[in-house]
Amino acid sequence: MTVPALLTGRRVLVTGGGRGIGASTVDAFAAMGATGVAVDLPGTTWSLPDGWVGAEADVTDEEQVAAAVARAAEHLGEIDAVVAAAGIVPSWQAPEELDLDDLDRVLAVNVRGVAATLKHVSPRLGAGASVVVVGSLNSWRGDSHIWSYVASKHAVLGLVRSAAAALGPRGVRVNCVAPGPVATDALLGRMASRTDLTSHTTDQALAAAAGQTALGRIATTADVVHALAFLTSDLAAGITGQILPVDGGLL
Repeated sequence: MTVPALLTGRRVLVTGGGRGIGASTVDAFAAMGATGVAVDLPGTTWSLPDGWVGAEADVTDEEQVAAAVARAAEHLGEIDAVVAAAGIVPSWQAPEELDLDDLDRVLAVNVRGVAATLKHVSPRLGAGASVVVVGSLNSWRGDSHIWSYVASKHAVLGLVRSAAAALGPRGVRVNCVAPGPVATDALLGRMASRTDLTSHTTDQALAAAAGQTALGRIATTADVVHALAFLTSDLAAGITGQILPVDGGLL
């Protein structure tokens, strides 16, 4: 389901826009009337709707982020909204197996990437603009298997709340969505790789995750994208500094 007129005229920058939730955001926002720039890693194969262009950038590289934001401003004239969806999830590790190089990489993408995006896009945002960052249910709760990811998503929530306080006086809103498990190709791949550790097939793992929710199902990519669209739109004009769970009612 899309709401055709919800984002008409919005000029949007989406990081992580070449795959996963980011790519679905681009497609859905275009259907709702937005134009924009999708940012993803060098070498990304782009398949973008009309009115959208791709910009290559590794979000861990500040110069590349600055260049991507400049390209977005050049293409769009002004930037009305930002969706920061670029992120990675590490493999499971026990505490004694924690790879600190892996920790650095996760923090570089998930935290430094969001910080760099906020730094370089914020001067270009005017009153009425909106930034939405893709956080996680792990923005407020722990997980014994993915320490680095949890640390990064806790930090992302801190960035969101701080940016909301800093940019609010200019009329710019900053919020966060917090997906629970979403059956993307990436999650299915991670579940398959954990079969030996959990003794669950992918289907069993999905069923177990769904059984922990009030709705009896895990969230879909569409659920997450619709939450992003709501927070980007004028329907959320009075909301900032908040984190919106999209998890099927995880109990």
